[in-house]
Amino acid sequence: MAADRIPAISDISRPPRQLVDALAAIGSATLASELYHKMGIRDPQIRGPRPLRLGRTAAGPALTLQCMPKREDLYNETEYEEPERQLHRHVLYPTQPGDMVVVDARGDLGSGIFGEMMLTYFAGRGGAGVVVDGCIRDSAHAAALDIGIWVRDVTPNFHAQTNIVPFAVNVPIACSNVLVIPGDIIVADDDGVVVVPVALAPKLVELAGAHIEWEEFSRSRLAQGGDLRKYYPLSPEGEAEYRAWRHAQQK
Repeated sequence: MAADRIPAISDISRPPRQLVDALAAIGSATLASELYHKMGIRDPQIRGPRPLRLGRTAAGPALTLQCMPKREDLYNETEYEEPERQLHRHVLYPTQPGDMVVVDARGDLGSGIFGEMMLTYFAGRGGAGVVVDGCIRDSAHAAALDIGIWVRDVTPNFHAQTNIVPFAVNVPIACSNVLVIPGDIIVADDDGVVVVPVALAPKLVELAGAHIEWEEFSRSRLAQGGDLRKYYPLSPEGEAEYRAWRHAQQK
C-alpha cells in the first residue's frame, strides 16, 4: 500500500480501569455464561486463540487490526521499502497502558503478525495482551514478555510473507467470526477470550458478582461432600440455605 494511501488511524474510547479490572477478576467462563443467560449474547468467545503461556489473565479495550487476502497489484515487494506502509505497526502506535490488540488474521497459519520487536514495543507501552486469530513468530522471546498472548499457533514467517496482509486499523473486525468493535472490552485467560460490549459491562459486573457469590457458597458446600443436586445449581432448599449464609456473612 502506498504511504499516501494509509488512512488516518483513529484512537479508541477507553472505559474506566476499575470496570476492566472487575471484569478480569470475574473471569472469562463466568462472563460468557452471564452474557448468554442474562444479557442475550449467545456466543462472545473468540474461538481458536490459546494462551502462549498459561496462568495469565489480561483485559482491556480493543485496538483492532484487520487482515485481508494478499493481492499483488496492491501489495508487492515495494511494501517493505518503507516501514510506515506496514499497517500492523500502526495498530500499536496508539497503545496506552492496559490496552489489548485484537487481530483478525483470517485463521492463517503461515503469517507471523507480530514478532519479538513489535511485541516488545507493545509491552513497553504498557499493553496488556494480544489476541491473534492466526500466528506470531519469535515465540520463545515473546513468551518471556510481561504481556498476555493468545494465538492459534506460531510460525517462522513474517506478517505478509504468504497469504494475508494488514488492511485496516481500528475498524470493526470479525475475529474468529466474532464481531469486535474498537474499544470493546476483551477478557482473556486460560479458558479463552471473551468480548464484552462496553455498554453492557457495568450491568454484567453486577450480575456476575452475584453469580460468583452463590458459587462461593456452593463450592464450600460441595467441598464438604454436599449434594450436587442441592447445591449446583441451587435448589429451593439450597437457595434458602444460601440466603441464610449470605445474611450471616453480612453480604
